[in-house]
Amino acid sequence: MSQQAVERALGKLVTDEGFREEFFRNPGFASVRAGLELSREELDALLRISRRALATLAASLGDRICRLHVVAKSAREEQSR
Repeated sequence: MSQQAVERALGKLVTDEGFREEFFRNPGFASVRAGLELSREELDALLRISRRALATLAASLGDRICRLHVVAKSAREEQSR
């Protein structure tokens, strides 16, 4: 519930693809898990930001700034190899 938490959330939304995906699926859970204390109003405001705009901004940043996002394959996908 502070400007600092909103700024940290915005930073994570831009630089952490995994957080961004989780946030748009379940914003309350993702925020708590990331240690961000955001009010309902702050969550609602962040949810109004276009995912595409965040992804575009993230793509324009250098790789050293953004967190590497690794998607785990399911066990079934691994067995079919």
